Formats: sequence, structure tokens, C-alpha cells
Amino acid sequence: MPSKKVLETKKQIVADLVNEFKGAQAMVFTDYRGLTVEQDTQLRSALRKAGVTYKVIKNSLSGRALIDAGYEGLEDVVKGPTAIAYSKDDVISPAKVIKEYAKKFDKLEIKGGTMDGAKIEISDIDRLAAIPPVEVLYGQIVCGLISPIAGLAMLLNAVKEKAEAAGVETAAEVVAVKSEE
Repeated sequence: MPSKKVLETKKQIVADLVNEFKGAQAMVFTDYRGLTVEQDTQLRSALRKAGVTYKVIKNSLSGRALIDAGYEGLEDVVKGPTAIAYSKDDVISPAKVIKEYAKKFDKLEIKGGTMDGAKIEISDIDRLAAIPPVEVLYGQIVCGLISPIAGLAMLLNAVKEKAEAAGVETAAEVVAVKSEE
């Protein structure tokens, strides 16, 4: 039986983890066994740059914290050596960075994850990782909005050029000239 001080310390760790996990938009659980120190350092650096928290937590503590935070069905995910990558601000970043490094480092294995408080499968993590960055999505939206306007501008320019070529001043006169021919 652990001492009262150790037990209180563990309770505080679990309480802190519960607060962090409740605020997490998404979590990705990995098996990190076999990574070299250099590989782990690269992974942690990339996760930090993406604003993702990455922790290796004793399974008994993380398991208790996940249950207390309201996550269910993750018992199989927190078996064996497990690291947790999570973000409070971004749903995509944990999946994107972990997926990228899982491709780079054969030893890094994705075990599962959560999104908005619910368990997700590895296939869901793969789909999240495939979503383009926000800047690209903004560009696609802008392109989608500008495309019809650009098409209209080209059409109007073509009508103007036809009118000039026909020697008339209005588009209506171009139509009248065409119908006379």
C-alpha cells in the first residue's frame, strides 16, 4: 500500500490530467517502443511546434484520468507503453504530426485516439491527418468564391471584344448584327 503522500501525489496527477483531457479537442495514443532518443526528440519538437502536448504517463494514472474525464472504451489503447499526443486548440494537429512521424519511424505505432470526447479508430486518425492545413482550406474557399466571378468577367470581356470587332457599341447591337446574318 502506497504512503499517504504518494497517494495524494498520484491523486493530484490524475486530477491535473482530467482537466487537460477534458479540454482536449483530439488525442492520439501511440506505442513509442523502439524509437531512438534522436527520433523521439524530433517527434517531440515537431509536436511542440504544432502546439500539441505529448506525454508518457503511467497507464494506471492515464487510464484513471481518461475514465474520470468521461472517455470510455479506451482500456485496450492504454495497455503497454503508451504516449498521448493531444491538443486543446486543434483537432487535426495531433493526428497529422503523429501520422507523419509514424511513416518516418517504423517503430512508432498509432494505437487509437479520441475526438471531441469520443473514441476514434486508426482509420479516423488517418482521415484527420489527410485534411490539408487551414491556410490551404482558406485558399480553396477563396478560389471557389472567385472562380465564378472570374468566369463572368471573362465572358463579359469576350462580349466586349466581339462588339469592338463588329464595330458596334453595345452587346445588344452584336446580337442584332448576328441575327441579321
